[in-house]
Amino acid sequence: MADLRSLEVFYWTATLCSFRQAAERLNTTQPAVSQRIAALEEEFGVKLFERRARSVCLTAKGRDLLVYAERFLRLRTEMMAAIASPGAMKGVLRLGVSETIVHTWLMRFIEAMSQTYPGVTVDISVDISPNMRDALLARELDLAFLVGPITMPSLVNLPLCSYSVAWIAAPQLDFGPGEVALPDLVRFPIITYPKNTNPYVQLHDLLARSNLPPPRLYSNASLSTIVRMTLEGIGVCVIPPEIVRREIESGQLRVLTTQARLPDIGFTATYANAPDCGLAAPAARLACAVAGQGHA
Repeated sequence: MADLRSLEVFYWTATLCSFRQAAERLNTTQPAVSQRIAALEEEFGVKLFERRARSVCLTAKGRDLLVYAERFLRLRTEMMAAIASPGAMKGVLRLGVSETIVHTWLMRFIEAMSQTYPGVTVDISVDISPNMRDALLARELDLAFLVGPITMPSLVNLPLCSYSVAWIAAPQLDFGPGEVALPDLVRFPIITYPKNTNPYVQLHDLLARSNLPPPRLYSNASLSTIVRMTLEGIGVCVIPPEIVRREIESGQLRVLTTQARLPDIGFTATYANAPDCGLAAPAARLACAVAGQGHA
């Protein structure tokens, strides 16, 4: 009878179409994966994969087995969630995080993870949302806090939080006390998120519709750099005020009053809709609770 570990190896080999990638995903060796697959094929008396130069693909019987393997793995995940105590859960959670979350409530989430799941190690990578979406699809991340939702059937999205976006400047850029018109704003360089992100696209579209001369747009993947450039008076940044709350309260920066409004940035906890999502689902629910506390 095929055991759960062999079915897990089979599932990931089928999903990733590679013995090597399945071995990396399961923290084992490629020969160990090959031996598991060979043992399954011998047990069932059928060929499960067609071997190619650099990949493998399922045979007809392999596709049939994949359906059952997914059922077994999903049932195991449900069983662990229903029966096992959080302290019994172990492993590594590969987490991708937008830098906006790093500057707001990520540390509270890490503390909550440590208290709730002491046996789990969180491996964090900070990146922009398009890159994290691709990493989720490639199964290089287990969970991501990104600008979402990502509307794909292979991904699950839980709403986390949303942040309003404001025009923020240092006092040395003297706009006066009242409302600032868009033509006055774009006299200075505009500093914001990277080009391949939703906030940048929305800002670019707003400026394009204004029929004003094209402003200087400085895009940057580092929020810390954006904040530093704004503090130095290089230009006006377009980011959520929550990121620079201390600088605003201390008078180092100010939120400008303007009619040039931009949509809020919504974040989701996104993970693969897989039968063995494992730590990703409970960690996503915990993140929703932590993010909600920050907005209470």
